[in-house]
Amino acid sequence: MTTVKSNAVGWRGVDLLQLGLGGLTVASMAVAMWLSLAYAPAASNLAGDEQLAQRIFYVHMGCNIGALAGFVLSVVASSVYLVRRELDWDRVSQAAIEAGLLCGIGTILTGMFWAKPTWNTYWTWDPRLTTSTITVLVYLAYLLFRNGIDDRSVRARFGSIYAIVAFLSVPLTFYSARLFRSIHPVVYGAENADAQGDFRVGETMTQVLSWNLVAFCILFSALVVLRWRQLRNEDALAELREEVGS
Repeated sequence: MTTVKSNAVGWRGVDLLQLGLGGLTVASMAVAMWLSLAYAPAASNLAGDEQLAQRIFYVHMGCNIGALAGFVLSVVASSVYLVRRELDWDRVSQAAIEAGLLCGIGTILTGMFWAKPTWNTYWTWDPRLTTSTITVLVYLAYLLFRNGIDDRSVRARFGSIYAIVAFLSVPLTFYSARLFRSIHPVVYGAENADAQGDFRVGETMTQVLSWNLVAFCILFSALVVLRWRQLRNEDALAELREEVGS
């Protein structure tokens, strides 16, 4: 009987990893929520529900950075896979896209709750909102298409090429509020003279925002590492099933 070489990680290693990443993530996110809800000053130019809803800005931006990190990492991992043909890189790409998608959906949802008291509607077909939704749908299609391919190598090759092409939607989303007439505020960088949105970040807000970005990067990293290990174990199990069935 042939012995199948497994990439699965021992239970003790998984437990230690989960405890370490989980503890760090919970601690950093707890501090982030406290800073956002209690420490950060209220927006002086807002009042009532709009002033309260503005605090979701920190979570909104945290989800943004998580989504960006996921899609950038997927391009890097996919490119390495196409060069080296090592399945571990395809697993990294898949894990990054799944974590990035969660953050991308979080970006849209938090934006909707912020939009209601600000724009008096949960949704409007603003360039930034529209392109963000397109990006999320493009990456959702990635998961649907690759799951329909049975051959592992073909699935990895298709997923890598798709991930690289799909990334073209990310810069379009970033620059949409800068290139087109938009009611979405531009927080960083040059502003669009025709844009209706405006946003100013003070010193204390910058500190809270910086912590949230770090906390969401930790959360994203934890999700990617744990999902990557899970995918390794799934592939190892599939190899064992093939060996037993042969």
